[in-house]
Amino acid sequence: MEYTKLNNGVEMPMLGYGVFLVSPQECERCVLDAISVGYRSIDTAQAYFNEEGVGNAIVKCGVAREDLFITTKVWITNAGYEKAKASIEESLQKLQTDYVDLLLVHQPYNDFYGTYRAMEEAYKQGKARAIGLSNFYAARFMDIAKFNEIKPAVNQLEAHVFHQRKEMRKYLERYDTKMEAWSSLARGGDELFTNAVLVETSKQHGKTPAQVALRFLIQHGVIVIPKSSHKERMIENFNIFDFSLTQDEMQKIEALDRATTLFMNHQDAEAMENIFARFKI
Repeated sequence: MEYTKLNNGVEMPMLGYGVFLVSPQECERCVLDAISVGYRSIDTAQAYFNEEGVGNAIVKCGVAREDLFITTKVWITNAGYEKAKASIEESLQKLQTDYVDLLLVHQPYNDFYGTYRAMEEAYKQGKARAIGLSNFYAARFMDIAKFNEIKPAVNQLEAHVFHQRKEMRKYLERYDTKMEAWSSLARGGDELFTNAVLVETSKQHGKTPAQVALRFLIQHGVIVIPKSSHKERMIENFNIFDFSLTQDEMQKIEALDRATTLFMNHQDAEAMENIFARFKI
């Protein structure tokens, strides 16, 4: 495993296991499988409705709590200081832990300033080892980073070989904030597995296109949290630390960047209205 040091000195694994769209019924089993493979970083959220499954796995896995890195996120409906503060306590209860390693604002909507103040308080009380953001584009990221006491340690964004966030990565570096990629495998779309550059590169290393895609992000300093409910795929995604891409290979993959989202633009009002409707916000 490779690690990165966050801006407060906390070390975070470069590879984690994400549980987005893992059903509450399957979550405990999936997280136990992931930990048995070797994953130590687990990414969940209040809006995934599976924090309890993660918590059950934390208790049953046999790995010391201090050797795990647990992330959760405060959802839009829990925004604002008082609501966020209460929701953080609820998340800790569901996760069956006294603290999380990383606590994020999930979306840049509603009273995210109040949410961030509650997270700063949780950080100072030892209930979160680091705090940050998710889906915050440059302007709103800067707003939080400039006008709060604690700079975000992480900003989690859609990022993969087809949307590499080159400019955003440079911008985050100014604030010593790490980028973490959701959808790091472009949600497993067929194009990732059939792309000529990725296929050829994978053959050169005896790896799969997915492993090459994850390795590419990690070599750019981007934290990845791929998700799979199948243990064999978890193992495949985990085995990316025994090879490195050459400079020429990195440049060829960089040329695949389309600099546009495949899934959701959080600055698109209509797209966000659909999300709000889905969650009855």
